[in-house]
Amino acid sequence: MADVIKCATRDAYGNALKALGQRDDILVLDADLAKATKTGVFKKEYPDKFIDCGIAESNMMGVAAGLATTGYTVFASSFAMFSAGRAFEQVRNSIAYPKLNVKIGATHAGISVGEDGASHQCCEDIALMRVVPNMTIINPADDVEAYQAVLAAADHDGPVYMRFGRLAVPRVNAEDYKFELGKGVTLRDGKDVTIVATGLLVSEALAAADALKEEGIGARVINIHTIKPIDKDILIKAAKETGAIVTAEEHSVIGGLGGAVCEVLSEACPVPVLRLGVEDTFGRSGPAVKLLHLFGLDAEHIAEKVKKAVALKK
Repeated sequence: MADVIKCATRDAYGNALKALGQRDDILVLDADLAKATKTGVFKKEYPDKFIDCGIAESNMMGVAAGLATTGYTVFASSFAMFSAGRAFEQVRNSIAYPKLNVKIGATHAGISVGEDGASHQCCEDIALMRVVPNMTIINPADDVEAYQAVLAAADHDGPVYMRFGRLAVPRVNAEDYKFELGKGVTLRDGKDVTIVATGLLVSEALAAADALKEEGIGARVINIHTIKPIDKDILIKAAKETGAIVTAEEHSVIGGLGGAVCEVLSEACPVPVLRLGVEDTFGRSGPAVKLLHLFGLDAEHIAEKVKKAVALKK
Protein backbone atom coordinates (compact mmCIF):
# COMPACT_ATOMS: atom_id res chain seq x y z
CA MET A 1 0.00 0.00 0.00
CA ALA A 2 1.41 3.39 -1.01
CA ASP A 3 2.31 5.88 1.68
CA VAL A 4 -0.33 8.52 2.36
CA ILE A 5 0.73 11.94 1.14
CA LYS A 6 0.14 14.72 3.66
CA CYS A 7 0.28 18.44 2.99
CA ALA A 8 -1.18 21.55 4.58
CA THR A 9 -3.73 23.36 2.45
CA ARG A 10 -1.99 26.66 3.22
CA ASP A 11 1.04 25.36 1.28
CA ALA A 12 -1.14 24.76 -1.76
CA TYR A 13 -2.47 28.31 -1.38
CA GLY A 14 1.01 29.76 -1.69
CA ASN A 15 1.87 27.59 -4.68
CA ALA A 16 -1.36 28.51 -6.47
CA LEU A 17 -0.71 32.21 -5.92
CA LYS A 18 2.71 31.79 -7.49
CA ALA A 19 1.09 30.20 -10.55
CA LEU A 20 -1.42 33.04 -10.78
CA GLY A 21 1.31 35.66 -10.60
CA GLN A 22 1.79 35.45 -14.36
CA ARG A 23 -1.53 37.25 -14.76
CA ASP A 24 -1.31 41.04 -15.02
CA ASP A 25 -4.40 41.60 -12.87
CA ILE A 26 -3.23 39.65 -9.78
CA LEU A 27 -2.06 41.40 -6.61
CA VAL A 28 -1.40 39.81 -3.21
CA LEU A 29 -1.71 41.55 0.16
CA ASP A 30 -0.68 40.23 3.55
CA ALA A 31 -0.78 41.42 7.16
CA ASP A 32 2.80 40.73 8.23
CA LEU A 33 2.25 36.95 8.14
CA ALA A 34 3.67 36.03 4.74
CA LYS A 35 5.78 33.19 6.12
CA ALA A 36 2.83 31.61 7.92
CA THR A 37 0.16 32.20 5.26
CA LYS A 38 2.60 31.08 2.53
CA THR A 39 2.10 34.26 0.50
CA GLY A 40 5.85 34.63 0.85
CA VAL A 41 6.13 32.15 -2.03
CA PHE A 42 4.39 34.72 -4.24
CA LYS A 43 6.37 37.62 -2.74
CA LYS A 44 9.69 35.98 -3.63
CA GLU A 45 8.65 35.50 -7.26
CA TYR A 46 6.67 38.73 -7.75
CA PRO A 47 7.87 41.33 -5.21
CA ASP A 48 6.40 44.24 -7.18
CA LYS A 49 2.92 42.70 -7.00
CA PHE A 50 3.00 42.03 -3.26
CA ILE A 51 2.03 44.52 -0.54
CA ASP A 52 2.66 43.95 3.17
CA CYS A 53 0.02 46.00 4.96
CA GLY A 54 1.44 45.29 8.41
CA ILE A 55 -0.52 44.10 11.42
CA ALA A 56 -3.59 46.04 10.31
CA GLU A 57 -6.04 43.55 8.85
CA SER A 58 -9.00 45.91 8.67
CA ASN A 59 -6.93 48.43 6.76
CA MET A 60 -5.66 45.66 4.48
CA MET A 61 -9.22 44.79 3.47
CA GLY A 62 -9.88 48.43 2.69
CA VAL A 63 -6.73 48.60 0.56
CA ALA A 64 -7.76 45.40 -1.20
CA ALA A 65 -11.18 46.86 -1.95
CA GLY A 66 -9.70 50.05 -3.35
CA LEU A 67 -7.31 48.16 -5.62
CA ALA A 68 -10.15 45.92 -6.81
CA THR A 69 -12.14 48.97 -7.95
CA THR A 70 -9.33 49.72 -10.41
CA GLY A 71 -9.57 46.34 -12.09
CA TYR A 72 -7.22 44.17 -10.07
CA THR A 73 -8.06 40.73 -8.68
CA VAL A 74 -6.73 41.00 -5.15
CA PHE A 75 -5.83 38.21 -2.73
CA ALA A 76 -5.82 39.46 0.87
CA SER A 77 -4.32 37.05 3.38
CA SER A 78 -4.14 36.61 7.13
CA PHE A 79 -5.21 34.14 9.81
CA ALA A 80 -8.92 33.26 9.79
CA MET A 81 -9.40 34.87 13.19
CA PHE A 82 -8.30 38.23 11.83
CA SER A 83 -9.63 37.95 8.27
CA ALA A 84 -13.18 37.06 9.29
CA GLY A 85 -13.23 38.43 12.82
CA ARG A 86 -11.18 41.59 13.18
CA ALA A 87 -11.88 42.79 9.64
CA PHE A 88 -15.54 41.77 9.45
CA GLU A 89 -16.92 45.29 8.90
CA GLN A 90 -14.51 46.02 6.06
CA VAL A 91 -15.18 42.65 4.45
CA ARG A 92 -18.92 43.27 4.64
CA ASN A 93 -19.14 46.93 3.66
CA SER A 94 -16.07 47.55 1.50
CA ILE A 95 -15.74 44.20 -0.30
CA ALA A 96 -19.00 42.22 -0.31
CA TYR A 97 -21.49 45.08 -0.58
CA PRO A 98 -20.02 46.36 -3.88
CA LYS A 99 -19.23 42.76 -4.91
CA LEU A 100 -15.56 43.36 -5.59
CA ASN A 101 -13.00 40.84 -6.78
CA VAL A 102 -11.22 40.40 -3.48
CA LYS A 103 -10.30 36.84 -2.57
CA ILE A 104 -9.67 36.33 1.13
CA GLY A 105 -7.07 33.69 1.94
CA ALA A 106 -7.79 32.80 5.57
CA THR A 107 -5.20 30.41 6.96
CA HIS A 108 -4.78 28.81 10.40
CA ALA A 109 -8.48 28.11 10.77
CA GLY A 110 -10.01 25.81 13.38
CA ILE A 111 -8.77 23.81 16.36
CA SER A 112 -5.82 22.40 14.41
CA VAL A 113 -3.92 25.64 14.88
CA GLY A 114 -2.81 23.75 17.99
CA GLU A 115 -0.40 25.45 20.36
CA ASP A 116 -1.51 28.96 19.32
CA GLY A 117 -4.51 28.39 21.58
CA ALA A 118 -8.07 29.63 21.87
CA SER A 119 -7.40 33.22 20.81
CA HIS A 120 -6.22 32.08 17.37
CA GLN A 121 -8.36 28.94 16.87
CA CYS A 122 -11.15 30.48 14.85
CA CYS A 123 -14.21 28.21 14.73
CA GLU A 124 -16.68 30.96 13.92
CA ASP A 125 -15.43 32.23 10.56
CA ILE A 126 -17.70 30.20 8.29
CA ALA A 127 -20.74 31.32 10.27
CA LEU A 128 -19.65 34.95 9.96
CA MET A 129 -19.02 34.74 6.23
CA ARG A 130 -22.19 32.75 5.49
CA VAL A 131 -24.44 35.63 6.46
CA VAL A 132 -22.65 38.12 4.22
CA PRO A 133 -24.45 38.58 0.87
CA ASN A 134 -22.39 38.05 -2.32
CA MET A 135 -19.78 35.97 -0.43
CA THR A 136 -18.64 32.59 -1.74
CA ILE A 137 -17.05 30.24 0.83
CA ILE A 138 -14.57 27.48 -0.03
CA ASN A 139 -13.12 25.01 2.50
CA PRO A 140 -10.88 22.52 0.64
CA ALA A 141 -10.21 19.01 1.89
CA ASP A 142 -6.60 18.63 0.75
CA ASP A 143 -3.77 20.30 -1.12
CA VAL A 144 -4.93 19.13 -4.56
CA GLU A 145 -8.35 20.66 -4.03
CA ALA A 146 -6.94 23.79 -2.38
CA TYR A 147 -4.66 24.53 -5.32
CA GLN A 148 -7.48 24.26 -7.84
CA ALA A 149 -9.87 26.19 -5.59
CA VAL A 150 -7.54 29.18 -5.57
CA LEU A 151 -7.41 29.17 -9.37
CA ALA A 152 -11.21 28.93 -9.51
CA ALA A 153 -11.56 31.78 -7.01
CA ALA A 154 -9.39 33.99 -9.20
CA ASP A 155 -11.78 33.46 -12.12
CA HIS A 156 -14.94 33.89 -10.06
CA ASP A 157 -16.74 37.24 -10.32
CA GLY A 158 -17.09 38.54 -6.77
CA PRO A 159 -15.62 38.07 -3.29
CA VAL A 160 -14.47 34.66 -2.09
CA TYR A 161 -13.54 33.48 1.40
CA MET A 162 -11.08 30.57 1.28
CA ARG A 163 -10.35 28.61 4.46
CA PHE A 164 -6.95 26.94 4.80
CA GLY A 165 -5.32 24.91 7.56
CA ARG A 166 -1.94 24.82 9.26
CA LEU A 167 -1.88 21.06 9.85
CA ALA A 168 -0.67 18.70 7.13
CA VAL A 169 -3.63 16.50 6.15
CA PRO A 170 -3.94 13.33 4.01
CA ARG A 171 -4.48 13.77 0.30
CA VAL A 172 -7.92 12.42 -0.63
CA ASN A 173 -8.08 13.53 -4.26
CA ALA A 174 -6.19 12.11 -7.22
CA GLU A 175 -3.88 14.29 -9.30
CA ASP A 176 -6.46 14.34 -12.12
CA TYR A 177 -9.17 15.70 -9.80
CA LYS A 178 -11.19 18.57 -11.28
CA PHE A 179 -12.53 21.18 -8.87
CA GLU A 180 -15.95 22.61 -9.67
CA LEU A 181 -17.15 25.58 -7.66
CA GLY A 182 -20.45 24.90 -5.89
CA LYS A 183 -20.52 21.16 -6.58
CA GLY A 184 -20.22 18.55 -3.83
CA VAL A 185 -18.23 15.38 -4.49
CA THR A 186 -19.26 11.84 -3.55
CA LEU A 187 -16.11 10.03 -2.41
CA ARG A 188 -17.70 6.82 -1.07
CA ASP A 189 -21.03 5.23 -1.84
CA GLY A 190 -23.32 3.77 0.80
CA LYS A 191 -27.01 3.17 1.43
CA ASP A 192 -27.39 3.34 5.23
CA VAL A 193 -26.25 6.87 6.05
CA THR A 194 -24.43 9.85 4.54
CA ILE A 195 -21.47 11.64 6.08
CA VAL A 196 -21.27 15.19 4.78
CA ALA A 197 -17.83 16.57 5.57
CA THR A 198 -15.70 19.59 4.79
CA GLY A 199 -12.07 20.58 5.17
CA LEU A 200 -9.71 18.33 7.10
CA LEU A 201 -12.59 16.21 8.38
CA VAL A 202 -13.13 14.78 4.90
CA SER A 203 -10.19 12.40 5.36
CA GLU A 204 -11.51 11.49 8.82
CA ALA A 205 -14.94 10.82 7.35
CA LEU A 206 -13.40 8.44 4.83
CA ALA A 207 -11.56 6.60 7.61
CA ALA A 208 -14.80 6.36 9.58
CA ALA A 209 -16.67 4.98 6.55
CA ASP A 210 -14.02 2.30 6.06
CA ALA A 211 -14.28 1.26 9.73
CA LEU A 212 -18.09 1.23 9.62
CA LYS A 213 -18.07 -0.97 6.53
CA GLU A 214 -16.44 -3.71 8.59
CA GLU A 215 -19.44 -3.46 10.96
CA GLY A 216 -21.92 -3.78 8.13
CA ILE A 217 -22.85 -0.10 7.88
CA GLY A 218 -22.67 1.45 4.42
CA ALA A 219 -21.74 5.10 4.79
CA ARG A 220 -21.79 7.43 1.81
CA VAL A 221 -19.18 10.22 2.10
CA ILE A 222 -19.72 13.59 0.46
CA ASN A 223 -17.12 16.33 0.37
CA ILE A 224 -18.70 19.77 0.51
CA HIS A 225 -15.82 22.05 -0.43
CA THR A 226 -18.07 24.98 -1.34
CA ILE A 227 -20.17 25.81 1.69
CA LYS A 228 -21.77 28.82 0.03
CA PRO A 229 -23.40 28.35 -2.40
CA ILE A 230 -23.96 24.81 -1.13
CA ASP A 231 -24.85 21.97 -3.48
CA LYS A 232 -28.49 21.39 -2.56
CA ASP A 233 -29.07 18.70 -5.16
CA ILE A 234 -26.40 16.33 -3.85
CA LEU A 235 -27.67 16.77 -0.28
CA ILE A 236 -31.31 16.13 -1.14
CA LYS A 237 -30.40 13.09 -3.21
CA ALA A 238 -28.33 11.67 -0.34
CA ALA A 239 -31.10 12.31 2.18
CA LYS A 240 -33.66 10.52 0.00
CA GLU A 241 -31.42 7.54 -0.71
CA THR A 242 -29.82 6.98 2.72
CA GLY A 243 -32.39 8.45 5.12
CA ALA A 244 -29.91 9.89 7.65
CA ILE A 245 -27.14 12.47 7.61
CA VAL A 246 -24.10 13.21 9.76
CA THR A 247 -22.21 16.46 9.18
CA ALA A 248 -18.55 16.81 10.15
CA GLU A 249 -16.57 20.05 10.31
CA GLU A 250 -13.69 21.67 12.15
CA HIS A 251 -15.92 24.60 13.05
CA SER A 252 -18.63 25.44 15.53
CA VAL A 253 -21.77 23.35 15.17
CA ILE A 254 -23.56 26.72 15.11
CA GLY A 255 -23.76 28.42 11.74
CA GLY A 256 -21.33 26.27 9.77
CA LEU A 257 -21.73 23.28 7.47
CA GLY A 258 -24.13 21.52 9.81
CA GLY A 259 -26.42 24.52 9.93
CA ALA A 260 -26.31 24.92 6.16
CA VAL A 261 -27.21 21.26 5.61
CA CYS A 262 -30.06 21.44 8.11
CA GLU A 263 -31.46 24.54 6.41
CA VAL A 264 -31.58 22.73 3.08
CA LEU A 265 -32.99 19.42 4.27
CA SER A 266 -35.56 20.79 6.75
CA GLU A 267 -37.28 22.45 3.80
CA ALA A 268 -36.69 19.92 1.03
CA CYS A 269 -36.28 16.46 2.60
CA PRO A 270 -36.49 16.20 6.38
CA VAL A 271 -34.43 13.29 7.73
CA PRO A 272 -32.42 12.79 10.94
CA VAL A 273 -29.34 15.04 10.86
CA LEU A 274 -26.65 14.86 13.54
CA ARG A 275 -23.93 17.51 13.56
CA LEU A 276 -20.33 16.90 14.58
CA GLY A 277 -18.16 19.93 15.25
CA VAL A 278 -16.98 22.19 18.04
CA GLU A 279 -19.74 22.28 20.64
CA ASP A 280 -20.18 26.00 21.37
CA THR A 281 -16.90 26.35 23.23
CA PHE A 282 -13.50 27.95 22.79
CA GLY A 283 -10.43 25.92 21.90
CA ARG A 284 -7.36 25.36 24.01
CA SER A 285 -3.63 25.08 23.52
CA GLY A 286 -2.03 21.74 22.68
CA PRO A 287 -0.77 19.48 19.89
CA ALA A 288 -3.15 19.67 16.94
CA VAL A 289 -3.90 15.95 16.55
CA LYS A 290 -4.55 15.51 20.28
CA LEU A 291 -6.83 18.54 20.28
CA LEU A 292 -8.84 17.21 17.36
CA HIS A 293 -9.46 14.00 19.29
CA LEU A 294 -10.24 15.92 22.49
CA PHE A 295 -12.88 17.96 20.69
CA GLY A 296 -14.30 14.89 18.95
CA LEU A 297 -13.11 15.85 15.48
CA ASP A 298 -11.79 12.51 14.23
CA ALA A 299 -12.84 9.25 12.60
CA GLU A 300 -13.63 7.55 15.91
CA HIS A 301 -16.17 10.20 16.92
CA ILE A 302 -17.63 10.42 13.42
CA ALA A 303 -18.29 6.66 13.49
CA GLU A 304 -20.03 6.97 16.87
CA LYS A 305 -22.23 9.75 15.54
CA VAL A 306 -23.08 7.71 12.44
CA LYS A 307 -24.33 4.81 14.55
CA LYS A 308 -26.60 7.16 16.44
CA ALA A 309 -27.94 8.59 13.20
CA VAL A 310 -28.69 5.14 11.79
CA ALA A 311 -30.58 4.28 14.97
CA LEU A 312 -32.81 7.33 14.46
CA LYS A 313 -34.04 6.19 11.06
CA LYS A 314 -37.69 5.19 10.98
